[in-house]
Amino acid sequence: MRIAVLGAGSWGTTVASLLAGRHDCTLWARDPELAREIHESGANSRYLPGFALPPGLHATADLEKAVHDVDLLVIGVPTRGFRAILFDARAYLRMTELIRDVLPGHPAAALTGPNLAKEIMAGQAAASVIATEDLAVARALQSVLQRGMFRIYINHDVIGCELGGALKNVVAIATGIAQGLGVGDNTRAAVVSRGLAEVTRLGVAMGGEAATFAGLAGMGDLIATCMSPLSRNRTLGEQLGLGRTLEEIMAGTNTVAEGVGTAVTAHELAERYHVQMPIFDEIYRVLTGDIPASAAYRGLTRAHPAGHEREPA
Repeated sequence: MRIAVLGAGSWGTTVASLLAGRHDCTLWARDPELAREIHESGANSRYLPGFALPPGLHATADLEKAVHDVDLLVIGVPTRGFRAILFDARAYLRMTELIRDVLPGHPAAALTGPNLAKEIMAGQAAASVIATEDLAVARALQSVLQRGMFRIYINHDVIGCELGGALKNVVAIATGIAQGLGVGDNTRAAVVSRGLAEVTRLGVAMGGEAATFAGLAGMGDLIATCMSPLSRNRTLGEQLGLGRTLEEIMAGTNTVAEGVGTAVTAHELAERYHVQMPIFDEIYRVLTGDIPASAAYRGLTRAHPAGHEREPA
């Protein structure tokens, strides 16, 4: 199968590495220098330093060359650039691929789950979900993507899987702030569990299934992203908790913490669907500069007399 992966960040490069060898796989990088390094040296020192890439992985900065005559197109760019890259690629595509309002008539699927790129590149076991309404397409993609210790499950709940994969990043920023402030594991556990409840409420309101958020695309992804030091969103939150500004943090990294933009979108969706999301509201206020990170945990940084609160649904 001829496959193109668009986006040579840590995740796009990892997916391309899983596919290369068994398929004719080309990785597209926006930066010609990065594409040249991957193609000629078999390395991506910018996003995956220390990892050797498969010798069968091709790379290019020429979008037309990357996507021409492919059977499967995988998009691994940050959310904010997703629609734009689809429009750019549309003129060169022949068949299968992608999003209904940009490329109507082509099957679309989401790959999501607790997948930290560096652990997968190191050969550690991981599981992911392919979500699409057509389970025949899901099974076909499952056979293409599954390899070795990387296991793929299928799910028809596209809305739930996509929301779980996106919204968990905001909760990860919240738990990172907790880490930076030193509020303790009990507090972080409360934020993770209550954050999952908020994600589930919004997901169900938007048409997702509650069971999805208890699985790999929900709780599984949330735990990995909130607890691992490899998580970009958790790391960003920790730096906020240590007193650095968002501008300072963003200027010092070449990776993307998706939760920053997602927090704004989630705030808008919560208002539109009339869903109470207090944790998301606090992180939105931190990221928009309304309150400092320390204020998000006001009342939680020292002991207080026990109350009689009942856990909300």
